[in-house]
Amino acid sequence: MESGTPARRLVLASQSPARLGLLRSAGMAPEVIVSGVDEDALSASSPGELALVLARAKARAVAARPEAAGAVVVGCDSVLELDGEALGKPADAEEATARWKSMRGRAGVLRTGHCVIDTATGRESAATASTTVRFGEPSDEEVAAYVASGEPLHVAGAFTLDGRSAPFVDGIDGDHGNVIGLSLPLLRSLLGELGIGVTEFWTVGAH
Repeated sequence: MESGTPARRLVLASQSPARLGLLRSAGMAPEVIVSGVDEDALSASSPGELALVLARAKARAVAARPEAAGAVVVGCDSVLELDGEALGKPADAEEATARWKSMRGRAGVLRTGHCVIDTATGRESAATASTTVRFGEPSDEEVAAYVASGEPLHVAGAFTLDGRSAPFVDGIDGDHGNVIGLSLPLLRSLLGELGIGVTEFWTVGAH
């Protein structure tokens, strides 16, 4: 095997730079194939189930493509549960502002659905990871400046731990990576259910 070539191909069914970054930081070099799934067309009975339904839809859409043949496909989707509702990416700046004003000083649960499909066998494993997020109390001026940056329009729940909103999050209970978009411990567990070791995706000698 050539240096830098992992034993198995890993495909990320997401255009999220944060998820890609998490996998790369863990020694993997996934290919990215965007699913094109219409997220608004899907629904579920709870925020946790919705995250899982979306993750499955993304993974299955990409796994069915010829270019994913033989690879292991990972699909993820995140929603913030607040007051029993699933909050994804805000539609516009007005919604992002209202969202932050409602979250201040409160706690929500970030739920990320994970679905792993081994296209070589057709086997699939899936689960949802949940992390409690305790929000701080940014001022109206801070919220306005954050919304003006554009960042909250591109992330579930209108916040992220690896960007400008990090100072507005007082703390979390659970997996940090899950809030960013992908739980590496859960990924390892789901791969294990399919008889695949996470180290099979490590790139040797890659920088």
